[in-house]
Amino acid sequence: MDFKEKKRLSKLGLGNKLLILFMVALVAACAWVISLIVKNGIKQAWADNWGKILLIVFAELIIFFIGIGLVYITSKQLGVKYRALGILCGWIPVVNLVVLTKIIGVTGAECSFEKKKQKLNEKRADKQICRTKYPILMVHGVFFRDFQNFNYWGRVPAELERNGATIYYGEHQSAASVADSAEELADRIKSIVRETGCDKVNVIAHSKGGLDTKYAIAKLGMDKHVASLTTINTPHTGCEFADYLLGKAPEGLKDKVAKAYNSALKKLGDKNPSFIAAVSDLTASACRRLNNEIGGFDYRRHGVYTQSVGSWMKEAGSGAFPLNMSYLLVKHFDGPNDGLVGEPSFHFGENYTFLENKKSKRGISHGDMIDLNRENIPGFDVREFYVQLVADLKKKGL
Repeated sequence: MDFKEKKRLSKLGLGNKLLILFMVALVAACAWVISLIVKNGIKQAWADNWGKILLIVFAELIIFFIGIGLVYITSKQLGVKYRALGILCGWIPVVNLVVLTKIIGVTGAECSFEKKKQKLNEKRADKQICRTKYPILMVHGVFFRDFQNFNYWGRVPAELERNGATIYYGEHQSAASVADSAEELADRIKSIVRETGCDKVNVIAHSKGGLDTKYAIAKLGMDKHVASLTTINTPHTGCEFADYLLGKAPEGLKDKVAKAYNSALKKLGDKNPSFIAAVSDLTASACRRLNNEIGGFDYRRHGVYTQSVGSWMKEAGSGAFPLNMSYLLVKHFDGPNDGLVGEPSFHFGENYTFLENKKSKRGISHGDMIDLNRENIPGFDVREFYVQLVADLKKKGL
């Protein structure tokens, strides 16, 4: 862990301790004042102890504002919600203490969790457990790009690099047909091979990125440059709910949405985005055609190790917007799902892992699998999951 992160955790820990001190001192001060009032009455208690009371109030305010300032500035887990609640409820008696207790809990858990990760990474630093034979190519899904200042994969790549991995990104458009995205990925793979002389890459692909990479391997000759393909929450057999939505939505509405999306993404760097082509290739009917086209390709015979991962949200409340809205619709058509993709569609390759988060009622959404919200999820450490996944590739000699 770098010096900047250690400094952040140090400040976060100090802020958390100051808020705990504030709460303890507040309880003690209230108990003391109440005892004075019971013994001497309000007027006499104030007359005899006003200086001490003001001093306590002043000291408490200093402790509180330093503590809350530190956690607000340094915490990555509080998010907008708890920061806003803290400000809005700060002057409401009792409610403010309830919110403050939650803030203390969240920041304390964050500090403890991150320090444990720090110790774990320091302990295994010499082993470089993610230093695979071939570099890792991380391929994004639909409607996202590989932005420099907002990593599609959240905190995952940095964690892999701390443990020895060499990371590259697909750098393809956010929305295009599977065939067109595969062309871009094939060019990207060839450029990495030329640049590094590595011969092959290990691909970790999320969502539609898995379909794009399969096509590049099976149809565009990338089998000679791909050592392994790991698909993450990829709809290998498509999404039935996508067929339903495209079939029911008026043409005018689809054209309007597509035009707005394509226009916005052009401004963000896409050369020729196609919202409709991308969505259409995620339908169950389109994936059946794709699987018929490339289904006979024998990845193992061509020397490509393949595996897949899927996850389950459990309930609508487990995911952030918009997955909390789509979960029930997907459940109706595709059964247990991650908010976008049904569990039966995840299966692919020689090895399949289904993540259920048995230690918590909270599920693991489509977005959680790429650390979209940078959230420390109880029962599922997304960063460590990828560390162990890549470490396993290294053990396989890939």
